[in-house]
Amino acid sequence: MFELLKTINDPKDLRALSRRELHALAGELREYLIQLVSRTGGHLSSNLGTVELTIALHYVFDTPHDRLVWDVGHQTYGHKILTGRRNLMDRLRMEDGPSGFPRRCESVYDTFGTAHSSTSISAALGMAVAAQRAGVKRHVVAVIGDGAMTAGMAYEALNNAGAMDANILVILNDNEMSISENVGAMNRYLVRLLSSRFYHQARKAGRKVLEKLPPMLELAKKAEEHMKGMMMPGTLFEELGFNYIGPIDGHDLDTLIETLDNIKRLNGPQFLHVVTRKGAGYKLAEDDPILYHGVSKFDPTQGIQSKAGGSPTYTQVFGDWLCDMAAVDSRLIGITPAMREGSGLVKFSEMFPDRYFDVGIAEQHAVTFAAGLACEGLKPVVAIYSTFLQRAYDQLIHDVAIQNLPVVFAIDRGGLVGGDGATHNGAFDLTYLRCIPNMTVMTPADENECRQMLYTAFQMDTPAAVRYPRGTGPGVPVQKEMRPLPIGKGEIRRRGRRVALLAFGSMVAPSLAAAETLDATVANMRFVKPLDEALALELADTHALLVTLEENAIAGGAGSAVLECLQRHRVRTPVLQLGLPDRFIDHGNPASLLKRCGLDSQGIVEAVQRALVE
Repeated sequence: MFELLKTINDPKDLRALSRRELHALAGELREYLIQLVSRTGGHLSSNLGTVELTIALHYVFDTPHDRLVWDVGHQTYGHKILTGRRNLMDRLRMEDGPSGFPRRCESVYDTFGTAHSSTSISAALGMAVAAQRAGVKRHVVAVIGDGAMTAGMAYEALNNAGAMDANILVILNDNEMSISENVGAMNRYLVRLLSSRFYHQARKAGRKVLEKLPPMLELAKKAEEHMKGMMMPGTLFEELGFNYIGPIDGHDLDTLIETLDNIKRLNGPQFLHVVTRKGAGYKLAEDDPILYHGVSKFDPTQGIQSKAGGSPTYTQVFGDWLCDMAAVDSRLIGITPAMREGSGLVKFSEMFPDRYFDVGIAEQHAVTFAAGLACEGLKPVVAIYSTFLQRAYDQLIHDVAIQNLPVVFAIDRGGLVGGDGATHNGAFDLTYLRCIPNMTVMTPADENECRQMLYTAFQMDTPAAVRYPRGTGPGVPVQKEMRPLPIGKGEIRRRGRRVALLAFGSMVAPSLAAAETLDATVANMRFVKPLDEALALELADTHALLVTLEENAIAGGAGSAVLECLQRHRVRTPVLQLGLPDRFIDHGNPASLLKRCGLDSQGIVEAVQRALVE
């Protein structure tokens, strides 16, 4: 199997193939991706949708001299396979294996590290301007999806690029539209015409002639805009200063190659609209591209099988609470920045469609939109990943916290997330949240506490965040009844001697396990802000060593809050801070990564024993 694909160790090998061989390669690459992702897990639908586009780009452009910037990076497995990493892909998203996203340190073909949305055009424009300033002839291509085009940053970059003379090609990978009738023979002819040098030379020559007759030039401009507008949806991009070409079938390899080859000869900002199908070539993924977007290991002949039973994930606990809370309080509004499935809002969106808002990949807008709703007496709940809330930090401070508005932030994926790695780890939220005035920050130790904390946050008239990890917790039964927790109060989970473990959120379970060996006291601190200072001071007074534990960066996090409390009260009890180290944590198995960070029960025991000896 994959006899042709095995010969491709570099894009130069790809460029030596005939067109017929390229078509065969596309079939092999698609099948290889299905087999690969079924064994490793990862992103499938998006990668299947860009097989032909990936081959065409590396065939037409002289990568890595020509720069290729992928937005987000969900669709780059094929790119990695064709650029010398095929033999490494069996360890995709595993420790010491390739990342699921482009990384500059991984390959010269990964020209820009991505994983968050809508950055490609800005980065590509920077590269194009740098090449221009250096006098280097280089093509720079940004590939961006229609989802990423919902973010304001993409339009900021387009607006800036259109005002420059830099040679940049933006490819819109549109995989939400079906390929309509006009993406056929006539449309292919028009695309070839609009991307040809003859058309652009004639356009330029006509402009020079008409510049001497300004009224005629303006009339010609309007005629051209109307003609293009009748045939293609490119008016917006033309107004932004781009030459719009498309839409074309993103699975028609020959048309892709011919169009890209034509565009390569043009100067200035170019915009190519490519229509693809998520999951193309694998019927199960075509039928349900969302289910097959990010997958765990599965049998490709059977497809993904639903798993019944087991403890609910924190995400499911949130989703159930949201529906229950909405049923008793009509003020509740649910908001997500394009993460309905990932954040657990599917059931809510079906039960309360008029109170559900997916604002697209627009985290900044999501937070300020919530602030506006809160101003008018509604109770918005923003469901968002920790790593994505970073993108709305200004709005969090200026639009919510300064105005002290009652917005609930349900922060998923707090801590390490596994295969998605450094770009998606929720490593900084406790630090960046606790320094904001008016914020209340809660960290549940288990599933039931998560539900009660969400209810507590909703009852407040000030901003509140409930931060919970990915996946399942210790398996504590979730009580249907909702009761508010006392604000800023923790609890003792175990009484011991000499050492007190002050654990926050996900660290309570391993602390309890470690405490059996250490005979230590364990406090479930619950609140990062306001901190239970009375409990911290009591434990400092009755123990020889305090140990703070958090699945967050140590710098400025929950442990720092404890230290600040002790310093303010001039308490000298030694404190050992355990948390995520001052480096970005790569992808891998979450349990293994926590062990490497010393945040499993064994690591806690060893760290405490060393501290006691010292």
